[in-house]
Amino acid sequence: MATLKHPIREAERYLENAKEILSTKAEKQGDLYHDSKYVKMAGNTAWNGVLVALNAVLHVSENLKKDQRLSFNDFENALAKRDRKMPNYLKSAYDILHKSMGYDGIREYKVVQIGMSRAKMLVEWSDKHYRAN
Repeated sequence: MATLKHPIREAERYLENAKEILSTKAEKQGDLYHDSKYVKMAGNTAWNGVLVALNAVLHVSENLKKDQRLSFNDFENALAKRDRKMPNYLKSAYDILHKSMGYDGIREYKVVQIGMSRAKMLVEWSDKHYRAN
């Protein structure tokens, strides 16, 4: 049986993979990324890293019923109970990483960087609170 990885280190690995996709595959040209396919991949990868980190702290998946899926609201509500400011950053990360990057493949460099910084912020917050658990 495989050993479970530290969830925060795993989330950080997701973010590193997203950065790698952006820097090697998406081909930044001026203020835009050239290939939206890879921006989509990077956005989805970073968003999944955020979810891994937050679930490690908030234990959202432990409250699910059989065959129930996690929703954004599950994370948002659990996070609001721990820290009133953080749901704003979660919403921003969701809008940029999941929607704008993951679905739309937005190619604007500055927008992508804001999304990645939100992801980093949420993973760092999770790391701080994971140790306190």
